[in-house]
Amino acid sequence: MATNVNKIDSNITGLRIAEEESINVLPVTPNWVPAEPNDYGDIGSKITTLVRNPITDGRQRKKGVVTDLEASASFGSDFTQTNFQELLKGVFYANYRIKAERTDIPSVTVQAGDDTYELASTTGFLVGSLVFGSKFTNASNSGLHRVTAVDPDVSIAVAETLTTEASPPADSKLVVVGHQFASGDITVDVSGSLPKLVSAAFDMSTLGLTVGEWIYIGGDEEAQNPLNAVNSGFKRIRLIDPDFLELDKSASTMVTDAGTSKTVRIYFGRKLQNETGVNIVRKTYQLELSLGAPDTAQPSQIQALYMKGCLADKLDISIGTATKITNNISFIATDSETRASTVGLKSGNRPTLEDSDAYNTSSDVKRIKMAKVSNTDEAAAKFFSFVTDLNLSISNNHKPAKAVGVLGAFDISAGTFAVTGDVTAYFTDIEAINSIRNNEDITIDAIVVKDNAGFAIDLPLISLGGGNPNIQLDEAVKLPLSMDAATAASISPDLDYTASITFFDYLPDVAEA
Repeated sequence: MATNVNKIDSNITGLRIAEEESINVLPVTPNWVPAEPNDYGDIGSKITTLVRNPITDGRQRKKGVVTDLEASASFGSDFTQTNFQELLKGVFYANYRIKAERTDIPSVTVQAGDDTYELASTTGFLVGSLVFGSKFTNASNSGLHRVTAVDPDVSIAVAETLTTEASPPADSKLVVVGHQFASGDITVDVSGSLPKLVSAAFDMSTLGLTVGEWIYIGGDEEAQNPLNAVNSGFKRIRLIDPDFLELDKSASTMVTDAGTSKTVRIYFGRKLQNETGVNIVRKTYQLELSLGAPDTAQPSQIQALYMKGCLADKLDISIGTATKITNNISFIATDSETRASTVGLKSGNRPTLEDSDAYNTSSDVKRIKMAKVSNTDEAAAKFFSFVTDLNLSISNNHKPAKAVGVLGAFDISAGTFAVTGDVTAYFTDIEAINSIRNNEDITIDAIVVKDNAGFAIDLPLISLGGGNPNIQLDEAVKLPLSMDAATAASISPDLDYTASITFFDYLPDVAEA
């Protein structure tokens, strides 16, 4: 029986990614997280050689020498709720701005109707917090719960019925995903330049929210919504005060709301934005491309290609018509490394992939809106009602650092964080063309929701280009626009970033409408 294979099929290869401790150096026990590539671009090293070409009567060149190495990797995949959150930190050079998330949960207890989660730290958990549990053994301990009491650094009690669980799984998790306010506490004040969500008794600054963050106001029960429906839905925060949240983006113009007897809910997520100064966090990775077993007698001996010292250089996100939301990410690396099957894969944890459906662009995209930046109108007129595609490109403009005595790069330098894109919309109004000529301040955002979860992408300030109408026989007129994003510090000092993305671990059913 033959033991050497004649080929390796693509369907037995695999890609995993581990975060490094420092560039080129893995932690003692790295976590090799699986990826789901739909396709690969270049992955590996491009070797440069220089031949010898002496002037001789032999008229021949001599074998050259290796002089340089350029290492890179790229792959495309579907954009899901879970498969890209960690890598985005490397793209944005940042950590998520989270509220409270705990995985060290010693137990779940039920005593005399007191349903509690034990927590070593209760920081960020408040009375009224809406917490979302996942991966508990008992289904009743997962899902959405409302906190009714907090015993500091001991436990939180919830209104819903739990099931005793002496030792929850190590990957079980509790995340604060929102807040329910006391009956009649929330009102809406529209007397100022922008509407305010006002609390009479609760300190809004304790929620852990940030300026520019998207929230969802309302819930699946009538009592969880403001009195007027236009005050519910997705909103963006412009200002945070202990007494109120000022809102500058909304699907509809908000109105005065007394909030009588309403226990209003808001939902929020974890926000990621490109940071400045000391908040910038560089993350480097190693990519493991497993390439199957070359010996049929040793099927467990896997050969692999490793890309070391990888930095996320460019991310392209594509939202087209009647398709899936997809992305393509490329890395610049310092070097590559091969491992023969007899050596095997590098050590570490290899968790299973968390299953998550793809987002479809026909029913999961709830909002794509481009409008003028406004300090006085939360529902500024949109430039278009429908688009055929939206493409965003985020680049860190890395350059490898090379030196004498080093094959490849000894490090990689980051350039300017740049966000560009293009959108093709159905033409309805000349205003977008005028905005290009006048170089007006524009903003664009997109919100995607599926299965009680979702994300919001926000570019608070962009300039537009293009704008020549595309007119074809027997077709609707379309308007292709190019976008260049910039820091929005000129709008508000608290908007000193170029792009943000907020992931919602939980959203009510009504958010999918």
